[in-house]
Amino acid sequence: MTDPLTDVISLLQPQPAAMKLVYGGGAWLVRREVTDRVFYGLALDGGFRFQPDGQAEVVIEAGDFLLVPSAADFTVSSKIEVTGDALLALPVDLSGGEYRVGDPDAPIDVRMMIGYCLFGSPDASLLVSLLPQIVIIRKNDRLAALARLVDDEYRNRRNARDVILDRLLEVLCIEAFRALPDEGGFSGLVRGLADDQIAQAIRLIHEDPIHGWTVDELSREAALSRSAFFAKFNRVVGMAPIEYLQNWRMSLAKDKLCAGNSSISEIAYSVGYGSPSAFSVAFTRIVGRPPTEYAREIKEHADLLH
Repeated sequence: MTDPLTDVISLLQPQPAAMKLVYGGGAWLVRREVTDRVFYGLALDGGFRFQPDGQAEVVIEAGDFLLVPSAADFTVSSKIEVTGDALLALPVDLSGGEYRVGDPDAPIDVRMMIGYCLFGSPDASLLVSLLPQIVIIRKNDRLAALARLVDDEYRNRRNARDVILDRLLEVLCIEAFRALPDEGGFSGLVRGLADDQIAQAIRLIHEDPIHGWTVDELSREAALSRSAFFAKFNRVVGMAPIEYLQNWRMSLAKDKLCAGNSSISEIAYSVGYGSPSAFSVAFTRIVGRPPTEYAREIKEHADLLH
């Protein structure tokens, strides 16, 4: 059966960008401004505090894994109370991908691996909206083992290093999302897949996005009344069932447009539209510009990078 979470991660195309091993001692604080990069961190020893702007602070302890898929401003700081002086200190480069933060004379009380990866998909914003804004996994041995493999591969320049890193980061993302507890308090794809009834509907949409699914059909497959299914899907996933179907079709269409191997007509039929004109109208409404214009912008952007 189709695995929707794997579908989404595959389209996101996670790629390594930067990684570092950080040692901390005393009081320190590092601020991260909004970028298009995905932040992740693993507390190897000790712990640190994490606080997104406008949200409650959380403490990341040894063995905890943190992933921030969406753009956000946040601070990472010591568990020790931070004073004004700590705000002025910048991480010291120890070379070899290792850094020191805090008082250089204080004993090291935290060791953490932090890094960034990029989502290669130009449609990342739409796909990320289906995922939690912040993922915190407490004491997961599998994630810790994967993170250490990434660290080892990053710092030891062996043959095929980039290929291995790409695969490890993809597995790391999937493992983090599927390790989320069912009771998240968030809405999105991961929470939907944790609910057997909603998961059945999501899997059917991913298995056959060409089919003209209706709320009635999906509610029957989920063994719920139409009204109960519609309300539950909205609450759990964060959008209506047909909106999810349309967004997923557009994600597939964008991926095909980026590949540049198919005509607009071929793409239209491949994602469930009866004509190129119907597809173009839907694409323009959801994406904000016609598919031909979108494809041209993607090509021009790719040409600038080469």
